[in-house]
Amino acid sequence: MSLISQSPFVFLKHILKPSTRYPARFQQHLPHYITPSYQQHHFFTSTPNLKMSASDATAKIFFSSPRFAVVGASTNTEKFGYKVFKWYADRDLPATPINPQGATLTVNGQPYPAIKSLSELENPKETSVSIITGPAITLKTLQEAKELGVPAVWLQPGTFNDEVLAYANENFQAVVAGKGGWGGEGWCVLVDGERSLAAASRL
Repeated sequence: MSLISQSPFVFLKHILKPSTRYPARFQQHLPHYITPSYQQHHFFTSTPNLKMSASDATAKIFFSSPRFAVVGASTNTEKFGYKVFKWYADRDLPATPINPQGATLTVNGQPYPAIKSLSELENPKETSVSIITGPAITLKTLQEAKELGVPAVWLQPGTFNDEVLAYANENFQAVVAGKGGWGGEGWCVLVDGERSLAAASRL
């Protein structure tokens, strides 16, 4: 079994070991921020509860969950809350829209009734959560998600500040947020989701 085909924790343990020269075939899989200087100061283990910064590996973990929820889902087709939920629906992923008004979203003629909070999810411990809200609401959402045992969160650009991001990184197994990804504003489901789905064998 190749390192790349193993779990992201095991893969990172090997490729990020300090002072190691990596085979050329592994270089393309290193997140862009893993510079030689970074490698000298960071060492990842295969501990299941490892807190990982945003990377292709954490995005893969996010999409390894059997279910998803979108907090901040909107009925307004011009808003990212609608576009992100539509992204999940277009790919037939089992996603639940969450909107405090309990509105029903319609995507490609299909109605998707929203629930009002994460607490209404049937299996929060098996649900990765995308968040599209302002930082203050995002923090409250993360606090609720922590209590419910949500394993992974994806914070869209503009949904967090330093305090929110620090809280997320401290309390969740996998956090996808911040600098990185293929877009110019950081990790975004609409830009980076497709390849992350492929990495998690969901395509």
